[in-house]
Formats: sequence, C-alpha cells, structure tokens
Amino acid sequence: MPRCAWVGEDPLYIAYHDEEWGIPERDPVKLFECLCLEGFQSGLSWITILRKREGFRDAFAGFDPSVLASWGEAEVARLVEDARIVRHRGKIEATIGNARAYLAMEEPFADFIWSFVDSTPLQPARKSITDVPAKAEVSETLSKALKKKGFKFCGPTTVYAFMQAVGMVNDHVVDCPQHDSLAG
Repeated sequence: MPRCAWVGEDPLYIAYHDEEWGIPERDPVKLFECLCLEGFQSGLSWITILRKREGFRDAFAGFDPSVLASWGEAEVARLVEDARIVRHRGKIEATIGNARAYLAMEEPFADFIWSFVDSTPLQPARKSITDVPAKAEVSETLSKALKKKGFKFCGPTTVYAFMQAVGMVNDHVVDCPQHDSLAG
C-alpha cells in the first residue's frame, strides 16, 4: 500500500511519516515543541523544519518552557545568528513568549490541548490528499483559545498541521498503511 502522497521519496520524510506523524502524543514538552516548530514552519516547507529540528532542539534547550521563559534579548540576538534554525526574529520571540504562556496556564498543557478533541483522535477517513483540509473548525477554536492564553504563531492552519502531527486527527489517507494502525 502507498504512503500518504505528501511524503515523497526523502528518507527523512518517510521516517517522520512512518514513525511520528499522526501518532498520538501526550507528552507536554513534546507537544510544546511541535507547536513551536509548526509556528516556525509557517511560510516554509515542513521538510525545511524537519532537517533543522535537531538544531532547533539544541538552540532552544530542548524546548523546555521553564528554561525558555527566562530568556531575553541576549538569547534572541544569539538565535537570530544561529544558522541551525530558521532565523526569524518574530518566531524566535514568539517561542520564548509561548514558553511564558505555557507556564502561566492553570491546567496541564497536554490536557488543555487534547480537550479540544475530547482526548480522542478524530478519525475523518480521508480518501485522498485532496480531501485533507488546511484547517478545520476545531483548529480555529483551538487557535483562538491558544491566542487568548498568549500564544503566538498559532493560526488555524498552523494549529491544524500541529493537530495532524501530534495525532489529534488521523489524516493519513485510508489507503496509507498508517491509517488503520491509528484508527482504533
């Protein structure tokens, strides 16, 4: 059976698709990392972010919100010079601000995120890549809720990509081997 059409032939993309994309993630720091990386991806291709992911992890202290929240202009200045990441000042500042928003939350981040799908992955059963939307009502709702809590670079399209990546929605097409393994 074929994989989802977006994967192509890149071994890094194949491994990401087969081993990560769409598998339900509940670890709060991994969820935070993914949300931040999806924000960095905005306007770029995901493969660009995937190729730089280890550099991002190193540059952003493993996306540990308790570390990032204390960062200021010195760290921003360092990061805009770091070729291992996407050097977009606004996205870098947003990541630091998102760490502060994460720490200010009253409820656990993973519980908050997963509450938008009642803690159960959505199963839309897409027949073709053309059936997969760029955003959905649930991503618009989650995007607004994140923004209300102070998060940035989390528009509805970015949030939908995040939801797909962390398994909140099973958007593997039905003839992809991963679809059925995640449908139960």
